[in-house]
Amino acid sequence: MLVCEAVHALRLRASPATVNAIAQEIGLDQSGASRLIKSATAAGYLVMAASATDGRRREASLTSAGRSILDQAHRWQEEVFVELTTGWSDKKRRDFQQAMTDLMDRSYEMDA
Repeated sequence: MLVCEAVHALRLRASPATVNAIAQEIGLDQSGASRLIKSATAAGYLVMAASATDGRRREASLTSAGRSILDQAHRWQEEVFVELTTGWSDKKRRDFQQAMTDLMDRSYEMDA
């Protein structure tokens, strides 16, 4: 799941999902990320292919099974969020989500 989330996040930022980029995204060394990528590929959640812009690089993409499991995980996360914030106003929920999004965006800017 962690690797699928990393590939998804990289794609949302229009960044290539290379082994090194995935490693940085999840905070592992290249060899650890490579093992996770191989496991996710073997499970049918990812496919590795030559980069469209640089044939020497390989990039990961989500398969339909990978997108499906990611969608399920996101639905579960939303359900837990709603449960954890029971009693919060809609405004408080939106403000919290926006603040967390702003923090994540800022962390990506700091890495660049």
